[in-house]
Amino acid sequence: MDFKLSDEQELFVAGVRELMERDAWEGYFAECDEKHQYPERWVKELADLGVDTMMLPEEHGGMDASMVTLTAIWEELGRLGGPTYVLYQLPGFNTILREGTQDQIDKIFAFRGTGKQMWNSAITEPGAGSDVGSLKTTYTRKDGKVYLNGHKCFITSSQYAPYLVVMARDGLAEAPVFSEWFVDMSKPGIKLNPLEKLGLRMDSCCEVIFDNVELEETDLFGKEGNGFNRVKEEFDAERFLVACTNYGVAYCAFEDAAKYANQRVQFGEAIGRTQLIQEKFALMAIKLNSMKNMLYETAWKIDQGTATSGDAAMCKYFCANASFEVVDSAMQVLGGIGVAGGHRVSRFWRDLRIDRLSGGSDEMQILTLGRSVLKAYR
Repeated sequence: MDFKLSDEQELFVAGVRELMERDAWEGYFAECDEKHQYPERWVKELADLGVDTMMLPEEHGGMDASMVTLTAIWEELGRLGGPTYVLYQLPGFNTILREGTQDQIDKIFAFRGTGKQMWNSAITEPGAGSDVGSLKTTYTRKDGKVYLNGHKCFITSSQYAPYLVVMARDGLAEAPVFSEWFVDMSKPGIKLNPLEKLGLRMDSCCEVIFDNVELEETDLFGKEGNGFNRVKEEFDAERFLVACTNYGVAYCAFEDAAKYANQRVQFGEAIGRTQLIQEKFALMAIKLNSMKNMLYETAWKIDQGTATSGDAAMCKYFCANASFEVVDSAMQVLGGIGVAGGHRVSRFWRDLRIDRLSGGSDEMQILTLGRSVLKAYR
């Protein structure tokens, strides 16, 4: 398989590299992380390059870029310290285009090029995480209106995103019917409780309570009863993007640690000349190479239309764990400055621990992958 990028892809990557190298972004990212602020200025700069709409068809103002192109962009942003986890919404323009009404499309497309947060999905509840079928949030029709009631938790971007696509069950149906609703977060009856997070602090996380929130029939997102099918596709995309982010973060930590190992002198020589440190870098390099090959192969399969949920689960599970191991080893090499010097690698460590849960836990990835592997032999 030829992983060589085209001239156009190389130019796109070079543009991203130039953006990351012309500004002191690390200080900005550290400040945003400390204050729990979304890095809007950085995302706006990326939007100016077309990163926010790169996956959109050309007739809608996009580049119709491939998943291989996105993987290359995420790799370069990650290895230069960019928090690509805040960009998961950007490929979501295609979701809105495919599932949304014209009014919903217009509302989200108004954010193109702004760098502002737009929307996210609200699925998880206190009693329903991996077991999505246990959702209790309901929508009920009455007097020509639709009323939303329930309690969502751990909802990413919910503090500042103007819209949420909320999964709920039909409160009057005898058999479970799950649909999604496009909810304007300024509506009465919505309460947000911000949650403190270990990592991924540049994006908000809240409990969201819906108390008799009045909706219109036109607020239905996609087809009624199709909530699970749409979300399944979204989960596959999200898991692949999480894996790309994990790989980029690990690449950055690896390079930071390698530069330090060649400069840090103890007992009269650079620590990188000692066998124990060399072993760490050998193992880190193996993990990074494995992640890269897995991601680019899966990206190619996505572009060919042959990828499965098992492919996404494999990337998510392997990269979440391998990247955590790489970053942990990088922290060991960095020593005191890795844990007490405000180094970005300590932020990466906190972020990566969450990614073994968010977007689907390790355990769910293993189950999904195992079923997918065995299905080919039925």
